Amino acid sequence: MTGALLIYGANGYTGELTARFAAERKQQAIVAGRSAERVRAVADRYGFEHRVFGLDDPEALVAGLAGVKVVLHCAGPFSHTSKPMIDACLAARAHYLDITGEISVFESAAARDADARGAGVMLLPGTGFNVVPSDCLALHVARKLPDAHELTLGFFGLGSVSHGTATTMVENVHRGGFVRRDGKLTPVPTGSLVRDIDYGDGSGKKRSMAIPWGDVSTAFHSTRIPNIEVYVPATSAMIWGARIGSRFGAVLGSDLVQSFLKRRIDARPAGPTDEQRKRGKSFLVAEARNPAGRSAKAWLETPEGYTLTALTSLEIAKRALAGEVEKGFSTPAKLLGPDFILGFEAVRRRDDRVA
Repeated sequence: MTGALLIYGANGYTGELTARFAAERKQQAIVAGRSAERVRAVADRYGFEHRVFGLDDPEALVAGLAGVKVVLHCAGPFSHTSKPMIDACLAARAHYLDITGEISVFESAAARDADARGAGVMLLPGTGFNVVPSDCLALHVARKLPDAHELTLGFFGLGSVSHGTATTMVENVHRGGFVRRDGKLTPVPTGSLVRDIDYGDGSGKKRSMAIPWGDVSTAFHSTRIPNIEVYVPATSAMIWGARIGSRFGAVLGSDLVQSFLKRRIDARPAGPTDEQRKRGKSFLVAEARNPAGRSAKAWLETPEGYTLTALTSLEIAKRALAGEVEKGFSTPAKLLGPDFILGFEAVRRRDDRVA
């Protein structure tokens, strides 16, 4: 299939969900992954062509992208898997999309901007819930307050997480937090930044702590605001646990602890059920502030995160196939604008006045 979309990692929870949504929308795709039996099962279920190849053989990986115009990479943790796939996309001249939320992946992709431009390829990580809605909301408030020098983002979702998401969290639990300070990524102890935030869900302010979310990278590239923090609601026990954990990073990162935590993940369901996804919602907030003390604030309500990931990723892939690309590294909001997220069902944005 020439000029095709390839969904890699289609046998994983989010990849399979994305393939299902593509079939329901009659959006053609090739499904791929390293497990022949599982990838074939997905292909047969939805009527797609399939390919089987791993990420550890560069030649086979490039060959696996023959005739592909856009790759939607869904096999994480992306801190391990993004580089070989990006290498292959550059060699095969295929546009690269993924669903990561990892700061290191965004920064690594940004560092390859010149390589991608030279190959005529777009590198656009973060095409799902991480970080499409928050990136769009960040650019929205930044445009309302063009001289903003600080940006605070917050989000929370009502629902469970997949094996892939949980594994990524475990692999990063010992690495501490990050914020943006004066344009630079700056490490901070996990649990050290705490504030009360209104997420717009009608329940008032929630105690929240800063986390090393992808927007610490992408919001800077989208808005150029130099100081950025990202928060999630957290109980006192969670904040205390994060602070204790930050002091024992070597233990949490040890092979023994990592193996134990990953076995616990594997024993759980692969991800939320259809009914859980249907009931789930996500709430986001963004506030920009300028040196004079003025602020611009907005809230966003979206469907559950995995549902939104499949929808936004497929729409971005569709547009990329149609030629709506920017050569080199980009972010969702930079490429598609702050209102892109409003084009999806059950997404609502509410603005506060500029104060």
